[in-house]
Amino acid sequence: MIDWLQNPDYAQGEAATLFGDIDRVFSLTGELITQDSLSCMLRVTVGSQRYYVKRYSGSGKNHRRRWFGLRRWFGSPRVRAEWQNLLAFRSWGIPTATLVAYGLERRGGAFTRGAVVTAEIPDSMDLAQINYVNDPRLSDRRWVARVSGKVADIARTLHAARFAHNDLKWRNLLVDGEATVYLIDCPSGGYYRGAFLDYRIIKDLACLDIRARQRLSRSQRLRFYLDYAQRSRLTDEDRKRIRKIVRFFDGRR
Repeated sequence: MIDWLQNPDYAQGEAATLFGDIDRVFSLTGELITQDSLSCMLRVTVGSQRYYVKRYSGSGKNHRRRWFGLRRWFGSPRVRAEWQNLLAFRSWGIPTATLVAYGLERRGGAFTRGAVVTAEIPDSMDLAQINYVNDPRLSDRRWVARVSGKVADIARTLHAARFAHNDLKWRNLLVDGEATVYLIDCPSGGYYRGAFLDYRIIKDLACLDIRARQRLSRSQRLRFYLDYAQRSRLTDEDRKRIRKIVRFFDGRR
């Protein structure tokens, strides 16, 4: 069984041909961006537009970690979570990459392969790369405050929906020339409640802070948290949470 959907805005021209079905998407060649045991990502150019094609095959090499291989039959594939999460972000008003085509294939009820195709966000760079190249915008306090406030808005929106990204790192936040922040690449995000949600919120904020502490001042990091919490000053509960955030990865690196 094949479940494949294509964005109507891309149902014409060469893009429609290249991304029209899962067989064509898996036959594409392009620039390899990332690859692991579960997936690979290609960048494909069509005319003046570039697309990112993320392809998933099987359930990964480590079957013990993936429920002894049973996830292929009973679990929700990561590729489905990825496109569902991108759709959720858009519905919550969070800027994200435009879905061009997506879907998966099952055989005998077991997941075999799937893919997500997104359009490149023009004039954008992820925050990790901005940091790596020592982009001069990081020395502009107004630019940093603007971007930091938007990242805080994104994190707060996710958590208000009881959703945790689970990999909310600088590499998954793109910034364009207008300082618009886009959230991308979320195959492991999900919904939680109670103590499980509290733990995941701490993890999301710790993922952001682990890079921020290397680049930003303490006052800039505090400003981010206050924007996230929508407060003018810290409460005792905030201080407890911040201690958990800064200690989250202690002993894990």
